[in-house]
Amino acid sequence: MIEADKFITAAKSHSFFSYTGVPCSFLTPFINNVINDNELDYICSANEGDAIATAAGMAIAGKKTIVMLQNSGLGNAVSPITSLLYTFKIPVLLIITLRGDPASNDELQHELMGRITEDLLNLMEIGWEYFPDDSENIIPALGRAVNHMADKNQSYAFIMKKGSVKSDQLSTPLVSKNKLDNELYIESLTSLDKQPSRQEVLSFLQSKTNQQNSILLASTGYTGRELYALGDRKNQLYMVGSMGCASSLGLGLAIAKPDKSVVVIEGDGAAIMRMGNIATVGHYGDKNYFHIILDNEQHDSTGGQSTVSAGMNFAKIAQACGYPVTYFGNSIEMVNRLLIENQNIGPKLIHLKIKPGTMSKLPRPSDPPHQVVRRLMTQLSSSL
Repeated sequence: MIEADKFITAAKSHSFFSYTGVPCSFLTPFINNVINDNELDYICSANEGDAIATAAGMAIAGKKTIVMLQNSGLGNAVSPITSLLYTFKIPVLLIITLRGDPASNDELQHELMGRITEDLLNLMEIGWEYFPDDSENIIPALGRAVNHMADKNQSYAFIMKKGSVKSDQLSTPLVSKNKLDNELYIESLTSLDKQPSRQEVLSFLQSKTNQQNSILLASTGYTGRELYALGDRKNQLYMVGSMGCASSLGLGLAIAKPDKSVVVIEGDGAAIMRMGNIATVGHYGDKNYFHIILDNEQHDSTGGQSTVSAGMNFAKIAQACGYPVTYFGNSIEMVNRLLIENQNIGPKLIHLKIKPGTMSKLPRPSDPPHQVVRRLMTQLSSSL
């Protein structure tokens, strides 16, 4: 058993000053120490997949981050681990608690995951070892983890057994930000043929954003492919997997690069998939976070199947989750308002109704995802 601050101090020597995750009772003393430490940032995510994506965004911006989660949460994290971290070659350090440890009695819902945690990490090609249970083992263990991440550009995990860390009390509880007297701009919707196309909105965004001062992050599917087709730029990142994780990846980028405007562009299907992150952005997001949901009420890239967005208002949802400014409507001019109005507050969101359909002969990015990420990192003057 070790004291949490021994590991945290050693992690600082490797420039780990940021943590994301979802609480677990095994992690309680560890998370409490992180929250109590004024040198550290802690993002409490809605789910483990969002925590992974937020950490990835921070890593792209040059901010090393540790993700803390229970092994049952690996189910929520499989997609961003396999199609974001692995595909983009973004290594993060994971601390995963071993609920359902075959060597101990635990609650029945953890039994299967306890038996397969090691195999699951092996299948996802994540290097791992057990969390150090002696202070003398902390520095060597961290050295192995950091070297693995640097050599292979892949993630590394510590599996934490029950009782690995001595208990500690929380002295600095997280306090919710009061953002509830927010503004909501409602625009009247016109007929379908008056709504803009996705291409028109993306082209307008490119014309209104500065490559040096902004990051355009487009979600998987047609959004990223159309943005690429309209003009490949160094400040653009195209999600090719991990559907729904664009907003959490963007949050990590925005936190780590407060001097850059981070514009997250996603479809209604992607936004619905991980709506919990809207609450996380509402709490942690700032004036440099711009969230654009392009809503054509269908999964366009998979054949036009309907989503459930026809009866939804993402602007009101975001308002209730702490976004100070939200817009709803079908006018491209609203995008301009999003970018230029209320510059000293944020995050900001627009729920924009658009036409279904896409460009003919739509290309895919020619460079592999990890090269697109490295290009963006060069633009941001950051490194892993």
